[in-house]
Amino acid sequence: MTVVHRRYVPRNAAHYSGKLVDGAYVLGLFSDAATEMCIRTDDDEGQFVGFTEVDFLEPVHTGDVIEAEATLVRVGNTSRQLAFEARVVCRSAEHIESRRPVADSTAHVLDEPLVVVRGTGTVVVE
Repeated sequence: MTVVHRRYVPRNAAHYSGKLVDGAYVLGLFSDAATEMCIRTDDDEGQFVGFTEVDFLEPVHTGDVIEAEATLVRVGNTSRQLAFEARVVCRSAEHIESRRPVADSTAHVLDEPLVVVRGTGTVVVE
């Protein structure tokens, strides 16, 4: 089973220069997808125990549209192991080298989603 959430990264989420977003933003998206997974599989919101692995592969910028996917990979008695992947599916033109912005609000759907974060984590349900 797979759950996918999409979210626009607002300008006020910038944490670093260059309109970069901190990694915790994506981990929050993974947590939200994990909650939906637990509701769908167990009728319970679940409790996130922790991440066992997280790889930050590419930067996330304000103006991005991110797709966070959670896939159920193992079911224990009360634990569920999930694999996560976050992809940028739309990006502000100012962060695409080959495209110049026409206006501050110029953005584009990417030809191929850009994988920005991968990880695994565990949740428990009652």
